[in-house]
Amino acid sequence: MNEKILGIIEAYGRSPYRLVDILLSLQKEFRCVSDEAVNIVASELGLSEVDVRQTKSFYHFFTTEPVGKYAVYLNNSAVSEMMGMADVVDEFEKLCGISFGQKTADGLISLDHTACIGMNDQEPAALINSVVFTGLNRQKVREIVAAMREGKPVESMVTEYGDGNNAHPLVLSMVKNNIRKAGPVCLGEYETGKALARSLTMGSKAVIDEVKSANLRGRGGAGFPAGLKWQFCAHEAGDRYVFCNADEGEPGTFKDRVLLTERAQMMYEGMAIAGWAIGAKEGILYLRYEYLYLKAFLENVLEEMRNQNLLGKNILGKGFDFDIRIQLGAGAYVCGEESALIESSEGKRGEPRNRPPFPVQKGYKNNPTIVNNVETFCSAVKIIENGAAWYKKMGTEDSSGTKLLSISGDCKMPGVYEVEWGMTIHEMLRMVGAENVQAVQVSGPSGVCVPPTQFNRQIALEDLPSGGSMIVVGKQRDLIKDIVLNFMAFFEDESCGSCITCRSFNMILRRQVQKVVEGRAIKPDLDNMKDWGEIMAKTSRCGLGQTSSNPISTTLANFRELYEARVKDEDFQSDFDMEKAIAESCEAVNRPPIVHE
Repeated sequence: MNEKILGIIEAYGRSPYRLVDILLSLQKEFRCVSDEAVNIVASELGLSEVDVRQTKSFYHFFTTEPVGKYAVYLNNSAVSEMMGMADVVDEFEKLCGISFGQKTADGLISLDHTACIGMNDQEPAALINSVVFTGLNRQKVREIVAAMREGKPVESMVTEYGDGNNAHPLVLSMVKNNIRKAGPVCLGEYETGKALARSLTMGSKAVIDEVKSANLRGRGGAGFPAGLKWQFCAHEAGDRYVFCNADEGEPGTFKDRVLLTERAQMMYEGMAIAGWAIGAKEGILYLRYEYLYLKAFLENVLEEMRNQNLLGKNILGKGFDFDIRIQLGAGAYVCGEESALIESSEGKRGEPRNRPPFPVQKGYKNNPTIVNNVETFCSAVKIIENGAAWYKKMGTEDSSGTKLLSISGDCKMPGVYEVEWGMTIHEMLRMVGAENVQAVQVSGPSGVCVPPTQFNRQIALEDLPSGGSMIVVGKQRDLIKDIVLNFMAFFEDESCGSCITCRSFNMILRRQVQKVVEGRAIKPDLDNMKDWGEIMAKTSRCGLGQTSSNPISTTLANFRELYEARVKDEDFQSDFDMEKAIAESCEAVNRPPIVHE
């Protein structure tokens, strides 16, 4: 065992910066990261055991005890529940003789839940030994469990392959792209290397000016001008880095998954263009663990581009050196925040950093770093290829170009749509075949729950900004129980625990929603929930904490009648103990509660 551990450490150059990769390799090799392994890793990397343990404890896919030979992680997102997750859970538990969160006595199968795995257009979905299974139902579960009992490889249980590069020999996945509408930018015609060649003749400043002129704003959700970010970074001294954020963990988002599958060359080319613009020599693709099934394919694309002299030394004979490596995550929603992503890439807990300084000043290894979304880099390629004027003809005055939407839920045609900014919610619903709609959740749980009276609003940065997630909720759904409660459980679980408000109030608010669902809440509880959400928005230091109360605050604002119909008028003693809830939440994240003198 010790020799295998030492071999894994050596494979990553004995670098503390690669701690997450080392732990992932240990998890794969031994189905866990044991205390003994932690001690060896700490000693060999020159770290304290606390450093290694705190990184290990932060991520969802590291375990101390071995998972089953077949480790099942079933997505428990709201859309998964909407599409029949309860039947899948029941069938797994019945056939395996255990409940979720347990492992069979023979160690063959372990059952666990996990957050959204980027498959909302084909739910219920699960990861089994990192292989994706989509469209699960009772019959499929019976077939899977029978194959497990026979000892078959997980890969052999995939009986049909998806479309496009999902059927590539290095992928062989049952995942479907479900590209419903291909626009002219990210999903339009693309010739590898054309934009990069043009950028190398333009000069770095001209590239930045073109991106600025196009008014390309970050497609991850924040909407910060990409060209301005590149300009800030280019003016900083030090070794500069380009990061591509492929950690799309916002429930309901899966458009980057499609780009990674069908536009990997385009994404990498965008990273190289950014590298030329800011004077960087290294790029890092931060790939969420849930997309591990794409890693071999993405590595192969990198090698092909090196062979074409589009990456590596002296690119296209222009004296530009730039290469890219892939950094895997290990299951943490907060790593979608750029500074948390950088911390994770350095082998640490993915906790957001205080600002300033900003990543463009002090990012990866304390050097200037830009972090952009997959879609942003793909858009930059077409801007350089066709020019800013071409790009600005699409969209609105403040929101240039197109936007990829990941649309799921109660609609006839879930999937990925590339549309111009400015489309209304009404137009979107007609496009996807949605009827009898109660609400649309725009930009995932951290976004806005929009009622029918606001369906004339535009999907645009100046009205309804969105990172891409659009969840359609039909009138047959219990909005508070099926959606809000699920979202708050997600945020409670995904809080990094760094801020007292985030680690405590998310649990408190989830319990308050549970009270409403069970008919135990009183009217003052609704005002309290609103007030606590405002406190979180003002006191949490990252976007997760600042927006994690949005499922409550936006539905209270737009669907208050649904809450009032379930609360009691009489003023009775509440069974909710806030001090006890705070203490429990602190214990849950292994942090001491604050003691007031």
